[in-house]
Amino acid sequence: MPLMTAYEPGTFCWVDLATNAPAAAKGFYGEILGWSAADVETQYEVPYSLLLRDGQRAAALYEMAPEQGAFPYWAAYVRVTDIEASVRRATELGGRLVMPAVELMDLARMAYVQDPTGAVLGLWEPRTLFGAELDNTEGARSWCELQTRDTSAATRFYEGLFGWRTRTSRSLMDGRYTLFEQDGREVGGMIELDAEWGTMPPNWSIYFGVEDCDAAVAKAKQLGGSLVMDAQEVAGVGRFAFLADPQGAIFAIIQFGH
Repeated sequence: MPLMTAYEPGTFCWVDLATNAPAAAKGFYGEILGWSAADVETQYEVPYSLLLRDGQRAAALYEMAPEQGAFPYWAAYVRVTDIEASVRRATELGGRLVMPAVELMDLARMAYVQDPTGAVLGLWEPRTLFGAELDNTEGARSWCELQTRDTSAATRFYEGLFGWRTRTSRSLMDGRYTLFEQDGREVGGMIELDAEWGTMPPNWSIYFGVEDCDAAVAKAKQLGGSLVMDAQEVAGVGRFAFLADPQGAIFAIIQFGH
């Protein structure tokens, strides 16, 4: 099981869930991903609940505030060294500030920006919480993927913001899948939304590793979740599906091939 102790700037380091039903969400994801929860008191009225797999930090959840909207959602965060500088750079590149940098106790400073295509992404300047201790394994964030209708604009934005480079994968989606890379290492993916996706807004989707994709889908349905996209097999990668938890937050699961 890969244990992380730090993340390089410009890499995904953390994910959390804003939900209107924290207790129910803890139970649901505990069954699907093997998480337990440990509440951390905050300066706000609600705790920040760390989600642990075998005692190792994998993600977090918290009760969303009314100003965050009506629908629960997962957020992915990229590690930055200077959050104010990153926010300024994002707006210079045509992005929009969704939430200014705030202090999350002594854990980190966080902000949300929206790229020019409409997808929202978190920025994370770590303090005592560098990010997830588990990554790219079962029960942990295993991939982040930008789904957008303007891949060219997104490429310019993320290259300018994080220094990412793009590479087209010849083996995925008949050559229509883009990989984001930093220093030659894959950090995320990008696909272009088309008419088949309907009115889905641009977004950063989060994939969590599971041992058995079909078993996880069945368990999610049994617990009141729903299937958003049928399980699919990708040669050389694995089997994945998109789900919604009982409150409506969308996420993906992936069973990696061996």
